[in-house]
Amino acid sequence: MRSRASAGAAIALLGAVLALASCSRPDADLFSGYAEGDFVYVGAPVAGRIETMAVQRGAHVEKGATLFQLEPAVQNFDRSAAAARAERAAAQTRNLQKGRRVEELRAIEQQLAQARATLEVSTKELARNESLVRQGFISASTLDELRAARTRDTARVAEVQAQLANARNAARPDEIAAAEAEQRAAESDLGNARWREAQTRGVVPAAATVHDVMYRAGEWASGGAPIVALLPDGAVKVRFFVPQAALAKIEPGAAVAVSCDGCPRDMTARVTFISTEAEFTPPVIYSNESRSKLVFMVEARPEGSAATLLKPGQPLDVRLTAPATQSNSPRS
Repeated sequence: MRSRASAGAAIALLGAVLALASCSRPDADLFSGYAEGDFVYVGAPVAGRIETMAVQRGAHVEKGATLFQLEPAVQNFDRSAAAARAERAAAQTRNLQKGRRVEELRAIEQQLAQARATLEVSTKELARNESLVRQGFISASTLDELRAARTRDTARVAEVQAQLANARNAARPDEIAAAEAEQRAAESDLGNARWREAQTRGVVPAAATVHDVMYRAGEWASGGAPIVALLPDGAVKVRFFVPQAALAKIEPGAAVAVSCDGCPRDMTARVTFISTEAEFTPPVIYSNESRSKLVFMVEARPEGSAATLLKPGQPLDVRLTAPATQSNSPRS
């Protein structure tokens, strides 16, 4: 009887040990990971002193709201100078596209009237003296002088007529084209100055939470340096690491269950990226014996309540909800 009892106790003890061993066996479909945020860093392409900082860390901001304002004095001066150059270029173009002023045209018209009157006098004088030369009252040399005077007066009339026609017309086409090109260049400089002036104000690109503020009012910020870090709504992703032995179970688009301390039990995410490069945890020598240490990074986008509940840096457990169908298509 005692031997039977001992055998029964041994069998019970062996079952308990096997049950405990099975419970301590690692779950092949459970992976460790964390929440990661896709942050947006907002700065200014121009350098300047921060005049006002309109937000603080942890605040929720809507699209288009002001984050910060740099001192705009330098950009204001540049914009005013560019506007003046654009106005000057436009005025020069308009001036070349039209003729002389009315007063200048009237002056040339009076000169033309004087030249015609002089030509009329010299023409009549020549006509009278031609008959006197034939009658022998004056010499032939006098007639030559009168003919030269009429030729001179005729040329003067033609000269003033050309001046009047040129004054009524616009400038030469090449001059107008050059002036128009200068005007376009000045207008481009003005647009650039206006753009730089607008960049002194930082705005929210999309609804987000202010993750960090790198500067305070009164500090100098370099051009291109991030001033405010934003975490847009829904920009949290799940990042976890899968051993190479379980990599075939996961494909882009697969659903996974996400759990964390104090989180709801029904959180899910969908796989969006599988790394093509392997990593080791911790550093080991690459060999056939170390293949169990080989892992691949996988990213998944939270769905439903998980998109708003998860915080960057939060430790997570990720479990496959259902095995994915294997395929020969390459992983991205």
